[in-house]
Amino acid sequence: MKTILCYGDSLTWGYDPVGPARHAYEDRWPSVLQDALGSGVRVIAEGLNGRTTAYDDHLSGADRNGARLLPTLLTSHAPLDLVILLLGSNDMKSYICGSAFGAWQGMRRLVDIVRRHDYPMGQPAPAVLVVAPPARGPSEDPQADAVFADALHETTKLAGLYRQLCEEVSCGFFDAATVARPSPIDGLHLDADNTRAIGAGLAPIVRDILEL
Repeated sequence: MKTILCYGDSLTWGYDPVGPARHAYEDRWPSVLQDALGSGVRVIAEGLNGRTTAYDDHLSGADRNGARLLPTLLTSHAPLDLVILLLGSNDMKSYICGSAFGAWQGMRRLVDIVRRHDYPMGQPAPAVLVVAPPARGPSEDPQADAVFADALHETTKLAGLYRQLCEEVSCGFFDAATVARPSPIDGLHLDADNTRAIGAGLAPIVRDILEL
């Protein structure tokens, strides 16, 4: 049995901008990936709304710093064969980081955590697959525009920076913008079809990484 940890934010949690609500279980991208890979693989979804790569957000009642919680999850879900990291959108909030380069630094930190973690019983580090979130699109929500301020420009840089990072550290890469685009409701979150598309788009890449 192969085990995959999907570590992300609201895109992994399944935030539906219509409502707002949470997407049905079967429409969340980790669930779609699970269905595509079959019973020989276990896909664990660890999504948290607002999670950043490695930055604090003191406006939340939950710890949104992805670098702080990741080591605990790597141990609690071990052994792992693959960790999929889909983060960076929330780093773009003007009061958190506000730059694609900052998100790149945070993602580099997460990859390093996965590779250098002290896994129980001498287990080897899992493979890593970095997913760049879709760039923020036009929004009908003035509050979302205020929170993300310059993110429309900054998020367009993220896929290129993540691709460069993955080439440097030799890990897998997928640009979610090749299969999904955000809803115009808030310019950030995905409807059910686009959420499902990420899971379907990841399936062949994951099969290749895990040699399925």
